[in-house]
Amino acid sequence: MKPAHIVHPLKPVYDKDSRILILGSFPSVKTREMGFFYGHPQNRYWKVLSALFEDSFPETVEERRAFLLRHHIAAWDVIYECDITGSSDASIKNVTPTDLQPILKAAPIRQIFVNGKTAEKMYKKYTEPLTGRSALCLPSTSPANAAWSLERLVEAWRVILDFSDEPG
Repeated sequence: MKPAHIVHPLKPVYDKDSRILILGSFPSVKTREMGFFYGHPQNRYWKVLSALFEDSFPETVEERRAFLLRHHIAAWDVIYECDITGSSDASIKNVTPTDLQPILKAAPIRQIFVNGKTAEKMYKKYTEPLTGRSALCLPSTSPANAAWSLERLVEAWRVILDFSDEPG
């Protein structure tokens, strides 16, 4: 399989009430097919957030968008455009970083989080110099991060509640 040059196909999710920004690296093949963030059925992102916010699991794109906005979460990815083979973060090359200014200008973001080490590495390399803001790295919700159980992920991700308006 050879690398493909892909421009990020999704629009960010945010509004004027967003307090938390969670960034992935780049959408997987499954996510690109679904047309919304964390579309792979084995990715635990939605399970983790549902558990943290004690809310029902959002199934559809509309439910997922509403879930994020209801809990004041903005979502996007660190990379806007790159060469990638399938869904392999390790294959990412020729990166154009995402411009986060529209979100940061529109919403009072209290903290930026990155979902996993690849997002962290890309954020530090490309985005932090542009925003001047550091990001906290959370363990990846990807099925490839099998060493982390759902329970451990929920516990590690609990830190986001410190920056939300939700009771923790």
